[in-house]
Amino acid sequence: MFNLAIDSKLRGCDLVNLRARDVTHGAQVLARAIVVQRKTQRPLQFELTEPTRAAVTAWIEKAKLKPEQCLFCSRLAKSPHVSTRQYARIVHQRVAAIGLDPTVYGTQTMRRTKATLITKVFDERQHAACRVTSSRLKP
Repeated sequence: MFNLAIDSKLRGCDLVNLRARDVTHGAQVLARAIVVQRKTQRPLQFELTEPTRAAVTAWIEKAKLKPEQCLFCSRLAKSPHVSTRQYARIVHQRVAAIGLDPTVYGTQTMRRTKATLITKVFDERQHAACRVTSSRLKP
């Protein structure tokens, strides 16, 4: 769930409503998926990293999901997927379990994490390039 939340940058309501067919083609998990967001009614394309694809594949096999079923099924018979509130509770519990402050990290943080990671990698590469350039300029 968390890998998919980070890769997709979807809002909680869209994440919990994902169906197996949204991220798979046959038995294969897609490298890129497109989901129409509920709030904006606009399509959002996102890439699934290899660890996420492996995790989703394992989850679909373990849960024996059919393409039309929600990825994160509810235990309640009347609801096809976990609620956004339940998703928020899961995030809260996992954040606390790894020793972070749950009041600082939540479902919105999951949407912003990938952008932060990409920026961090880009900044590190940019700093490395500057160091290489400045070392070449020294006599």
